[in-house]
Amino acid sequence: MDIWKKNLLICCAASFIVSVGMSQMAPILPLYIEELGVHDHGDIARWAGIVFGCNFISLAIFSPIWGRLSDKYGRKPMVLRASGWLGLIMIAMGLAQSVWHLVALRLVQGALSGFQAAAIPLIAGETPKERSGWAMGMFFTAQVSGGLLGPVFGGWLSEVIGYRHSFFFIGTCCLLGCLALTQIHETRKPVPQAAALSLRETFSRLPAPGALIGLFLTTLLLHFSLSCVQPILTVYIAQIEPDTEHLAVVSGAVFSSAGIASALFASKLGNLSDHLGAQKVLLGSLTLAGLVSIPQGLVTVAWQLAVLRFIHGIATAGFMPSTNNLIRQITPSACLGRIYGFNQSAQFLGMFTGSFFGGQLVASIGFAHTFFLVAALLLLDALWCNFAICRKIPGTNH
Repeated sequence: MDIWKKNLLICCAASFIVSVGMSQMAPILPLYIEELGVHDHGDIARWAGIVFGCNFISLAIFSPIWGRLSDKYGRKPMVLRASGWLGLIMIAMGLAQSVWHLVALRLVQGALSGFQAAAIPLIAGETPKERSGWAMGMFFTAQVSGGLLGPVFGGWLSEVIGYRHSFFFIGTCCLLGCLALTQIHETRKPVPQAAALSLRETFSRLPAPGALIGLFLTTLLLHFSLSCVQPILTVYIAQIEPDTEHLAVVSGAVFSSAGIASALFASKLGNLSDHLGAQKVLLGSLTLAGLVSIPQGLVTVAWQLAVLRFIHGIATAGFMPSTNNLIRQITPSACLGRIYGFNQSAQFLGMFTGSFFGGQLVASIGFAHTFFLVAALLLLDALWCNFAICRKIPGTNH
């Protein structure tokens, strides 16, 4: 087996393990916050958004720093650092005594971990350009497959062993992922002189800096819109079906519906971006996500929301591989870590602001209007993508 394929396989296995652990947190987080002493539904929604999103602000700050260090010292040390710290911090979250402890630990998590941000430049740097779309699709498939199993398993596990022990299990999963990553063999040598370049010098060497900045902004807008609703889905389900038994399990199933779609379609859409064009896949994914967000604000039962989240998952599966593929196509290998770090910063900034304002929006304007706002942002993002990005990228095979 080629070394790049072996590395991809190991990263996919580790990503699956980490994602199984991490995705358990979202559906049980509002219930864990309630256990810590917050009981009003509006306050739970606000705190869920804050806790879920606060680590993204520290991720946004530190991702370019870790990306620059990966260009200088190698990708493998950054991946091991990220997965190891993630496991330890998740275990510590199981020991929290107040909601403020969760906020502090999530901030530390963002500063020291960032597994996906570390793994993507490693895969991109090791994979031939003509196979990068497929490789990114495979990695995303592993990520969302873990995300598919995690919420349902986590909802069931929390009812069996309790919320605190669920976090201990999440941390153990992440440490197992770290153990698997020790088997990576990195072939691309670091380029210290490239890592020493200033920000202006780095962007001056890029063939399409304007399109790259446009991709950063598109990443930010997309993840803002997605993160507006993710932390409050459990509260939304409790509102539309107040008599639902086993709320954690039902919420986990709704979360997993998007993961099922992404697992089924990510590698196919990644391969399609290699042949049809990453720009076209990106534009279509944004449009589909915007259109399907509208009826999500009108559902009356949980299964309707699950079906719509499944379709939403198809759109998300197309966005991630195509964006990373486009960045790989127009970025020199020597500064790949730093550029992916900036894109991850845009992603985490969007996730933080979306998570924070999503809870506030729900408390202020209700669930339905929050979904309508998300739809408008995604459709505007599709227009931005078409005119400001896709028509400015030279030298790709599209």
